[in-house]
Amino acid sequence: MRFDIIILTGLLAFPLEVWAEPGPNDFQLASSAFENNADIPKKYTCDGGDINPPLTFKNVPPHAKSLVLTVSDPDAPEGAWSHWVIYNVPPKTVEIAENSNPGTEGLSDFGKYPYGGPCPPDEKPHHYIFRAYALDIFLIINEGPTLIEVEKAIRGHIITQAQLVGVYQKYP
Repeated sequence: MRFDIIILTGLLAFPLEVWAEPGPNDFQLASSAFENNADIPKKYTCDGGDINPPLTFKNVPPHAKSLVLTVSDPDAPEGAWSHWVIYNVPPKTVEIAENSNPGTEGLSDFGKYPYGGPCPPDEKPHHYIFRAYALDIFLIINEGPTLIEVEKAIRGHIITQAQLVGVYQKYP
């Protein structure tokens, strides 16, 4: 009887291993410039070069039609402050190089399109949330959308998402 149970257990486990597909949480966003929840180097802030850090996407779902990347500061005194909005990034993109833009830029809360680095108005630590979304559509949206407009347009089209948090603090 034990022999039958062992075989049955083995047969049930085998298909789960062979047919398992990557889950939605396998999508990742990372940077070679800083770790998650770590300090963002000054180079990528308004106190430095004010250029975007290098970013990498891992495990983009094969059926994604486009990617969206947003950067915002939820610690801003006015509420969440948008630093960068990029949409219609090709889903085959694995890296956004330093100081580059692989998609169409939306309007940040700085009133400009290019990346606006961390620039806290006070000396408190601020958290900068880099969010990546894999979508089942290519966005068709009015020119120069804000973060809120892009977030509204992607509702119902997000396959999966990932985030990376960086911290920056000005010192006296």
